[in-house]
Amino acid sequence: MLTSVTQDTIVQEAAWYVRADGSLDMAALLTAFQQFFREHSEHWIERFDYKEAGPQLLLQAFLQRVVNGGGRVEREYGLGRMRTDLLVLWPVDESANQQIGKSRNTKYATRTIQRAVIEIKVLHKSLEQTIAAGLAQTWEYADRCGAAEAHLVIFDRTPGKAWEERLFRRDEVYRGTTERPLAFPVTVWGM
Repeated sequence: MLTSVTQDTIVQEAAWYVRADGSLDMAALLTAFQQFFREHSEHWIERFDYKEAGPQLLLQAFLQRVVNGGGRVEREYGLGRMRTDLLVLWPVDESANQQIGKSRNTKYATRTIQRAVIEIKVLHKSLEQTIAAGLAQTWEYADRCGAAEAHLVIFDRTPGKAWEERLFRRDEVYRGTTERPLAFPVTVWGM
């Protein structure tokens, strides 16, 4: 809330990331962020007082400038749980643009608002353990928000690790539990 005026004025032309049908191309947007993070993370993260939160803050700022071209980023922090949840709301048609600006309590029309969940984790355990835990968390958040698209972003802060090892994109499927079996696609991004 303290930075809402600044957030509302950080705008980049979103047309680079908008598909012909008016939806936001989250894969193109996150691919662009991977390159931006590779090129700029070291000097930007040093500017943050909280070094551990630096990668998450940088992603949020990157998303904010694009989504301000017509959408909104909502944040839910899992404090103490090594994660941040983001919900990108993007109007797919003009009538949805008016709904985006309304309060959080407004029920958004699901056909006109694109919902994309982004779960952010910092790698502390093995990559496979982090992905397994992250897939479940990402699905839970997507289910709660009614999002059709979900992304898990994992920041690897291992000193000296080559960028070629850090940067990746994997398409995974969350299989659910024995009580709630399902198949939900989640794109996993390494940074």
